[in-house]
Amino acid sequence: MTPSLAPASNHEEANTEGGPKLKGFLSFSPTALRRSAPPPPPRPTLGATMLTAATSLAILTTFLYRDTILASSTPAPSPHGSSIVDTGYAKYEGNRTFPNAVAYLGVPYAEPPLGRLRFRAPVPLKTSRVGLESGGKIVNAKEYPDFCIQGTTGSGDAGGAGSEDCLKVNVYAPAGATKNSKFPVLVYIHGGGYIYGNPRNWPFDHWVAQSPNTVIVSVYYRLSSFGFLAHPELRDDPTLGTLNAGFLDQIQALRWVKDHIASFGGDPGRVTINGESAGGSSVALHLVASNEGEQLFNRAIAQSVYRTPVPMPEQQVPLFQYYADQAGCGKGAVAEQVECLRKAPVSALARAQDSARPPAFTASGYNTFHPVVDGKVLTDYPTKLISQGKFARVPLIVGATTNETLSGGVDIASALVKFFPSITDTDIEELGQAYPIQAFDSENLRFQVLTGESELKCANSILGTAYSNAGLKTWVYRYNQRNPTNPNPAVTHAAENWMMFLGSNTGTNGSATFSPQTSAERAFVSELIAYWLSFVRTGDPNTHKLPKSPTWSGYTAGTRNKIVLQQEDTKDEKKSATRKSGSFLEKETKEETERCVVVAGLVETQQN
Repeated sequence: MTPSLAPASNHEEANTEGGPKLKGFLSFSPTALRRSAPPPPPRPTLGATMLTAATSLAILTTFLYRDTILASSTPAPSPHGSSIVDTGYAKYEGNRTFPNAVAYLGVPYAEPPLGRLRFRAPVPLKTSRVGLESGGKIVNAKEYPDFCIQGTTGSGDAGGAGSEDCLKVNVYAPAGATKNSKFPVLVYIHGGGYIYGNPRNWPFDHWVAQSPNTVIVSVYYRLSSFGFLAHPELRDDPTLGTLNAGFLDQIQALRWVKDHIASFGGDPGRVTINGESAGGSSVALHLVASNEGEQLFNRAIAQSVYRTPVPMPEQQVPLFQYYADQAGCGKGAVAEQVECLRKAPVSALARAQDSARPPAFTASGYNTFHPVVDGKVLTDYPTKLISQGKFARVPLIVGATTNETLSGGVDIASALVKFFPSITDTDIEELGQAYPIQAFDSENLRFQVLTGESELKCANSILGTAYSNAGLKTWVYRYNQRNPTNPNPAVTHAAENWMMFLGSNTGTNGSATFSPQTSAERAFVSELIAYWLSFVRTGDPNTHKLPKSPTWSGYTAGTRNKIVLQQEDTKDEKKSATRKSGSFLEKETKEETERCVVVAGLVETQQN
């Protein structure tokens, strides 16, 4: 979805962030915090998060956090404004989750992708239909909607929770915002390997409460086979279906934002896209997407960009065939198989998509439903398009955690082949030479750095270099605060999610656990939110940073500046943890820069 395309002068596992739920931490639903409406009854088929006996303590902790946020927040336009918004085609009533913030949950942005619309590009919302169905009555937008059908996380769940009728957004807006407010907008795209994920697990109420001059939108998009079923005949014959339907859902959500976010107080001309992991990968794809020059966003934040292969549809044929066979639709021509799949019950497709992975499926290394090169919107591998200068000219923040990797084990070659199925022995040897054994304290560290940079972290250098060389303002970060609920002492993939989203750890079947945060952690959260929303508001993370925070220097090919984001290191939380910043500046090392040049050079076989 590129504002300008003019050249410039497979395997992400569940982010339980520490594996199984840990004893001693609280598991509750954010809906429990919505005081203006009771939570909906549990729906086991949707994998709803169950409340524990300790929920009251968790709620108390969150209200204390609310008080901390409100004490330092920017003044709202009017904390007494209405919680009802009129889009022109329907009126929605949201929750006053904080005195200065309203959450409008489950607002549709496209037609339900049911029946004949399964496996097809999203159909724009028929606002006349929504208006007729509401009958002039106020629509209740106080409850989180059904999330999209989940694929298995590989953590023992069967997948399949959720609903196909899921093309919705959650809108978090300042109380009292009007069509004339024109607040900048953040659109968040969740992670989960394009396989699973539920925006309910990443709430933004407290972000808006801290900065009640920003509107935030979180997007539900189709996942796994429902969003990324691929076959070359879907590319060659659009009447059969559409490649990358889940990615097109994201584009349609951005179109809805452009057309309707003003009703919630947002400015459609100031939109920042943001995502982590597969969400960060999605942001990178939007930066290189060929979308007829649509001006759908103006800034971008890419966190822990998931550099999974974006293969050709031909490479997904074995996966397609196995999936069709498992769903009972494996006979006949491809058109007949797709038609059969379109009529199959959700339960059959959920079982089929979850079985299409090792050890059951071994016909191909391409064993995950992911975005593919469709020749239309995604015209080539992202890194190749970036190297050719074919990317959106917008300010950018990009970064990753200190100890990123999505691979396990100790065999580097096997890990690389599993993640990048087309990688060659020559490529592996070249990478090995770029990461000499003597440069690392242990083989385990070498494994983590090599796989972590190949799978995630080199996006920082690749994007940072290209953007700064194009004269675009660019900032790079290293997130260096571990998730305290994770027994792993490293700062692992997605560690920042726990900090930024009220102690959230993603579970199975669309669920999450939330654990209390200390005052020092909440102070660090405020610092992170201030940087992020300063960038959303002004295109510079420093303009509205907290006074205690260091100035975040820009990244260029010459300076390679980055910020290290971390909590103040103190044993006595009562002393000064909430008054000082632990963040500091550093430079990307020459060795990392050189290693990432090698990684970028393997674009044809890494396919990203």
